[in-house]
Amino acid sequence: MDTQIERTFTIGALAREAEVGIETIRYYQRRGLLHAPERGHGSYRRYGQAELARLKAIRRAQLLGFSLEEIGSLLALNEDTDRERARETAQAKIELIDARIRQLQDMRGALAELVRCCHDTQAGAPCPILRALSGG
Repeated sequence: MDTQIERTFTIGALAREAEVGIETIRYYQRRGLLHAPERGHGSYRRYGQAELARLKAIRRAQLLGFSLEEIGSLLALNEDTDRERARETAQAKIELIDARIRQLQDMRGALAELVRCCHDTQAGAPCPILRALSGG
């Protein structure tokens, strides 16, 4: 017989353990990402290891660039039967990240060219950077 008692947390302890704010937890509950347990003795909600694991999963998914809507969809998947859907979601995120990287590289190139032009422009001439920003 397993006599190990599951550790439970108040919302404050859960927030500290998951390294999020209390309002973040409440926001996730309003968004349907995290279940709010029933109030127990003394009208405190007690959260368990499942809620802590779910909060940590949400945080990891955010670090990977997933939106809360995407995270909700991922968390609704069954890890035993929905592997293909999870893979498709992750692949779509990779494609968005790749597109964003290309966009950032283009922006960097344009700015680098403006800096080069500014450096090469004579002191009395208008600044190419400011001119480009003003549409001139």
